[in-house]
Amino acid sequence: MSIKELVGLWFSKWETGDFMNLPISDDFKHTSPYGTISGKQNYLNLVTENKDKFLGHKFEISDALYNNSKACIQYKAVQPDFELEVTEWHYVKKNKINRIIAYYNIDEKRITIDS
Repeated sequence: MSIKELVGLWFSKWETGDFMNLPISDDFKHTSPYGTISGKQNYLNLVTENKDKFLGHKFEISDALYNNSKACIQYKAVQPDFELEVTEWHYVKKNKINRIIAYYNIDEKRITIDS
């Protein structure tokens, strides 16, 4: 499976709610503005305990770069009353995503500067 297909599978699993079958390694790490979660089981436990925050999104991919072992994806996570713009780096080993570094604004305030 190509890295592009693997990333597509990641987003597909989230959209269908099939997070228990995410294509992640046992030593998976997820880093976000909230911190780092280490280990596949710890990550899945966190999602299970917080399904209301993690599930029910549609993903609008706006840009992506792929090479043999990593990808950078810019997307919008959309719910009926919520949108979040995100950029993520996905790192792959042995055909599994083993690390994601996510960048997004966790502050509710948005700044717009016009010239």
